Amino acid sequence: MQTRAAVLHAVGQPLAIEMLDLAAPHAGEVLVRMRAAGICHSDWHLVNGATQHPLPAALGHEGAGEVIEVGPGVTRLKVGDFVSLNWAPACGECFYCLHDRPALCERYLEPIWAGVLFDGEPRYSLRGQPVYHYCGLGCFSEYVVAPEPSCIPIDPRVPAAVAALIGCAVTTGVGAVLNTAHVQPGSSVAIFGAGGIGMSMVLGAKLVGAACVIVVDREPAKAGMALRLGATHFVHADGEPVAEIRRLTGGRGADYVFEAVGSPVVQELCLHAARPGGVIVLAGLAPMGSSTNLPGAVLTREEKTVKGSYYGSSNPRRDFPFLASLYLAGLLDLDSLITDVYRLEQINDAYAQMLAGQGIRSVILFDENETSVKRRRLV
Repeated sequence: MQTRAAVLHAVGQPLAIEMLDLAAPHAGEVLVRMRAAGICHSDWHLVNGATQHPLPAALGHEGAGEVIEVGPGVTRLKVGDFVSLNWAPACGECFYCLHDRPALCERYLEPIWAGVLFDGEPRYSLRGQPVYHYCGLGCFSEYVVAPEPSCIPIDPRVPAAVAALIGCAVTTGVGAVLNTAHVQPGSSVAIFGAGGIGMSMVLGAKLVGAACVIVVDREPAKAGMALRLGATHFVHADGEPVAEIRRLTGGRGADYVFEAVGSPVVQELCLHAARPGGVIVLAGLAPMGSSTNLPGAVLTREEKTVKGSYYGSSNPRRDFPFLASLYLAGLLDLDSLITDVYRLEQINDAYAQMLAGQGIRSVILFDENETSVKRRRLV
């Protein structure tokens, strides 16, 4: 079959909408008709060369859709299932999977980051040449062939755009709060970055009952949205954010500090924004090969803890349905994360808006009749 998809042919080029050939699902794979896909900065790392990846590649790793065909050997999914796509599929058998750390799976991460499925080959092609799947998915496509572990069934009452965000931003942000940091009620939280992941951290902090939630960002237009989602304070990043965080926390610094930007400079600020004995969580994906100056003397003398958080330290098979249930119960305002909607052919416009720091999360909707999204403006 054929599918329209957004393809990166070379670093630095705009994405091109191509009509790709898509092979039928092999054993253990399914065909998904995409309904929504989120615009995430991680895909842009391929465009600007910060992430090395085989090209050409169909981009997109945050999506949701409907299973319309299952390959041989598929047992957990059936035609008609509504699924959020999981960019970190797990084998369920290795050391990390058996210790409830499936995002660190020893078996499946290597092919996924090579842009292929588990047999070492992509399913996309263009004029007979392979087109690789970013994160083993390639969600900016009308149809996706994905491994069964990459597809997590969730309640079909969840809007497609929200289900797409659960596939990355929400799981990464809320998971960093719940699973990585284990933020306690009544504590103080500082979050650097007010994009989809940072704002999801705000929702997570509110959910667990943090008393003080400080958001730091360069865009003052995001202040109103941050406060509506549960932040108690907004600090402009171009001022003195560390000094302001300390002022708001009795001079000590925050109990928990989260980095949702992926910047080594911001990572270092987070160290100084945390109180002695505090926890710093690095969840933003920094460019490959970058390094951060985290002074050992500060870590030792002030007993600060630095944690990495990959995909919110989540177990997607458990956490996707859990987050969906919180949304349906009115405990996570995920609708408010969606500030703009685009069609596939507008994808370069969507990324231009993201790079300009506008909006929280934009989504691509594939069906012209798709109405299951409630957009929120920043102000």
